[in-house]
Amino acid sequence: MSLFFRSLVSSRPKEFWAGFLLAGMGAILFSAKAVVVKLTYRYGVDAVTIIGFRMLLSLPFFLAIGWFQARKARLGLIPRLTAKECAQLIVLGFIGYYLSSFLDFLGLQTISAGLERLILFLSPTFVLLISALYFKRAIAGKQWVALGLSYVGVVLVFLQDLSFSGEGVLMGAGFVLASAFSYAFYLIGSGELIKRVGATRLVAYAMTVSSVFTLIQFFWVHSWAGLQQVWPVYQLSFIHATVNTVAPTFMIMWAVARIGAPMTAQLGLIGPVSVLFLAAWLLDEPITSMQLLGTVFVLTGAVVLGRR
Repeated sequence: MSLFFRSLVSSRPKEFWAGFLLAGMGAILFSAKAVVVKLTYRYGVDAVTIIGFRMLLSLPFFLAIGWFQARKARLGLIPRLTAKECAQLIVLGFIGYYLSSFLDFLGLQTISAGLERLILFLSPTFVLLISALYFKRAIAGKQWVALGLSYVGVVLVFLQDLSFSGEGVLMGAGFVLASAFSYAFYLIGSGELIKRVGATRLVAYAMTVSSVFTLIQFFWVHSWAGLQQVWPVYQLSFIHATVNTVAPTFMIMWAVARIGAPMTAQLGLIGPVSVLFLAAWLLDEPITSMQLLGTVFVLTGAVVLGRR
């Protein structure tokens, strides 16, 4: 146990453990999104409807937060946004929450929730590779080891899924892989902007922008008739919007304030593991030794990368 860890626990035990639990629960709730989406697909809806209902029902929460942040800016409590920052937020909202989620949900039509979560968990490695190519940052030897472990793990789970789902899994995995790349670009683009805008304002504004794009697509494809769905779709979508979108967003934010971003990120490793067991419980997806071995490889790679 590091000196920082011991001092943090001894000086603020209640606050530390509150942050610890918030980070763990936030990671599980974020990852459980895949299970809720798979359950919603059983009612014959498409990806456009699922993401449309998700953003429609979560939008009021982010609008309220965005309004509060805008009010603080008008009062001079936080800096006003420049035209360039507004444009950056629009781009980030499009690629980070709209495009990434849409591609993710398309992939979930043909692959398991466990494989989806493992592929998305490669986003940090994509961030590393893109940063190395674009910003000319060298990748250390341990980082290459982490990348190799992560990709071996996904290949193991991918081969297992291929045996269960057939060739259709290839297209689904491709969509989710594109989603992971989209989110990686979002993370890189938001790295500098968040220093001035702040995490709360960036998330609220970006989610609002994403909701606008999502709802335009939804009503363009399905018109108002798309709102006519069976009651379980509304129930699952409300869970998706609140439990798997709004709530974990704040949980992670509060955890960072209490225990810091590095430890919060490390606790995020709980997410992909939890999905395998949630999918087995709620979706009857089998858990095999190869899937568990692949999960161990991915998490080991993520731990090595995180420690680095």
